[in-house]
Amino acid sequence: MAWPTNRAGAESRLSPPAVAAYVVKLACERPERAERSLSQWDCAELARQAEREGLVESISPQTVQRILFHHKLKPWRHHMWLHPKRPRDEAFYKAVQDIIGLYTRELDEDEVVLCMDEKTSLQPRPRAHPTKPAQPGNRPNQVEHEYKRTGALQLFAAFDTRSGRVYGRSYDRKRQVEFIDFLSHIEAQIPDSIQTIHIVCDNVSTHHGKQVHAWLNKHPRFRFHFTPVHCSWMNQVEQWFSILQRKRFRIADFSSKADLAVKLDQFIAQWNERAHPFNWSTKSVAKVMADAPLKMAA
Repeated sequence: MAWPTNRAGAESRLSPPAVAAYVVKLACERPERAERSLSQWDCAELARQAEREGLVESISPQTVQRILFHHKLKPWRHHMWLHPKRPRDEAFYKAVQDIIGLYTRELDEDEVVLCMDEKTSLQPRPRAHPTKPAQPGNRPNQVEHEYKRTGALQLFAAFDTRSGRVYGRSYDRKRQVEFIDFLSHIEAQIPDSIQTIHIVCDNVSTHHGKQVHAWLNKHPRFRFHFTPVHCSWMNQVEQWFSILQRKRFRIADFSSKADLAVKLDQFIAQWNERAHPFNWSTKSVAKVMADAPLKMAA
């Protein structure tokens, strides 16, 4: 590592530990603070910045990488997070406790818990040429880049937290009308011996509008439990949606919306052949919310 002159022209004799410390300092700050127009730092940009600052005459990205590795720093990575607009007050913890109780307590023989939501804007995306399957010799599936836009479907789905069974229907739109139709579909599927159908869902207008309330007044078996704001992770059907996305929509190539609807029904039927619940517990939720002062009953 060669030693440069600094901006004032005086000789800079920074020791290697001092250079390493400054590189770590840079990596722990946003690039804008150093007047660099970058989304995030990488090893090459940190090396360039160290040279621009006059810390060293030259430093390689590999040297920067070793420094960052020693400090377990990866400034080229990022995670999304959401600052809460509302405080986590008593109402928040009461809603969390209510839903976790539904997931973990022993249910009576006459009740079920269903997690419900919609996976929207599912596009068929028929390809200009058929998708080709994988072949020997490390040849992967080949998917034509060009596709047609032929509209989209909205999948309404409900996940049984105890059996893992999924109820689902596809619609062209997402309104109270479709939501009520889906509730009617569930009503017809669940036997009369079940007296209480707990529905866990988010608090959007589609789920609690006037038409929905009018329908619920005539169907007293249904009881709604709304997740708190920005707590979609508490809705177990979201876990199932991630499986659907990974297994069925990694390659989107369906001839039409009708074909897509058939394939969605087929996926749900085949899932139900080997359905399984997800492992939720009060301890697992406590880990997720470890950064908040939980006020949940032991």
